[in-house]
Amino acid sequence: MNVMKRIYLDNSATTPVDKRVEKVMRPYFRKEFGNPSALYKEGVTASEAVEGARRAVAESLGAHPDEIIFTGSGTESDNLAILGILKSFGCPTYKSGVVHIVTSVIEHPAVLEVCKALERGGGVDVTYVGVNEYGMVDPAEVKEALRSETILVSIMYANNEIGTIQPIKEIAKVIRAFRKTKLAHDSASPP
Repeated sequence: MNVMKRIYLDNSATTPVDKRVEKVMRPYFRKEFGNPSALYKEGVTASEAVEGARRAVAESLGAHPDEIIFTGSGTESDNLAILGILKSFGCPTYKSGVVHIVTSVIEHPAVLEVCKALERGGGVDVTYVGVNEYGMVDPAEVKEALRSETILVSIMYANNEIGTIQPIKEIAKVIRAFRKTKLAHDSASPP
């Protein structure tokens, strides 16, 4: 009998839990499973663990713990980033004047759908740059799309469906050259 061996190739979306992570997390799955927002013992213990993780992540990134936000999904993270950037530019209602976002036609739906909703709501213009036959964004097209009111360029590093690795460093150079204050969002960082 010839049995084919399955190989899982969607590690960009989700991966098996590393044994080291599983070992560290096991107590929180079995005994210390409290709601970190609760005031009872298990909740306080869970809150201390979350805050310890926040401090560790902040230290590894050279950030302050108050700058680290844990979210429940990539979609939540993308929405928080995009809407937070709009708010930081004085656009709490997204109607205080036209601002501009650049993204690509092959972004994750979590980015594309919020961009479309912002366009419908008014006050936000979005330019969707195309890709070539390999799914690559051309940094020159990003450069062409930039305007004085551009506040965000959102290009995913690794495409979740076709696996294309975008030239993020080159795109960042284009943005820096266009404007001294750069703002680039990406849900993954290049190695």
